Amino acid sequence: MDKELLFFKPVFKTLVWGGNKMRDEFGYDIPSENTGECWAISAHKNGDAVCVSNGYKGMTLSELWDTKRELFGNYGSDRFPLLTKIIDAADDLSIQVHPDDEYAKVHENGSYGKEECWYVLDCDKDSSVIIGHNANSKEEFDRMIDEGRFEELIREVPVHKGDFIRIAPGTIHSIKGGVMVLETQQNSDITYRLYDYNRLSNGKLRELHIDKAKDVVVIPTPENAIYATSANRPVETLIECKYFSVYKLNVKETVNLDNDVPFRLVSVVEGAGKINGTDIKKGMHFIVPSGFGALSFTGDMTIITSVPANL
Repeated sequence: MDKELLFFKPVFKTLVWGGNKMRDEFGYDIPSENTGECWAISAHKNGDAVCVSNGYKGMTLSELWDTKRELFGNYGSDRFPLLTKIIDAADDLSIQVHPDDEYAKVHENGSYGKEECWYVLDCDKDSSVIIGHNANSKEEFDRMIDEGRFEELIREVPVHKGDFIRIAPGTIHSIKGGVMVLETQQNSDITYRLYDYNRLSNGKLRELHIDKAKDVVVIPTPENAIYATSANRPVETLIECKYFSVYKLNVKETVNLDNDVPFRLVSVVEGAGKINGTDIKKGMHFIVPSGFGALSFTGDMTIITSVPANL
């Protein structure tokens, strides 16, 4: 049983800016035409994914983490460290910023902060995202916010399918309409909104968090990597940071991995094939547990896989 791949039923979120591409692209049974997020591998209280693998069917990932820690190599974190989600932005997300661990621990009841990164699954022609700001001092940043000078403040950059983007804590950011990403992040649901286009959700304006955003924004803006990923290299390192490492696998026939890690999160984002003889296809997400051994991916598919940082 401890050598079984752990597949999960995703948790979906209906959001004011969401769309329906996840049904069309991945065949998901989405709950509405405004499905903005798929929490694909999650052990967060706001969306705890349920295991559908035979040995642990019906258990949430949080339950597995609390009672079957050997599946995760007895990893020493007090909670499952990562969260994998798909974001479908039919409209622009709010302009927002995330805190780091130190700030979140004090101000958000011991929560993790949020380091995150995006792999662009698809996007409309001439799509863009907001990454960073143009203020040179806190005084200038506060003044531009207070005066509502968001177009002058923000930095908007073009994106294309296959791009990879790092969002460090303290970075002003937003996914614009027409962009769909796979997000790898710390296990956190803390977002500070600076601006939300005066939209209504259930008849009310969504809450803004101006003071906290001003507290955590990094000035000048951090350097956040944005680059086109390879379609040719079998294994490409996308990021290695203090919280996680993320890799892209371009499987044309066979890609082998040693897999000497406590556990591994895997998302199939294109195509179909097998992992060690088990059929997998686009839209599947699973965890390779501790002790599973070396991995052999075969077929024609694109994989995004992440592992937690060494403690």
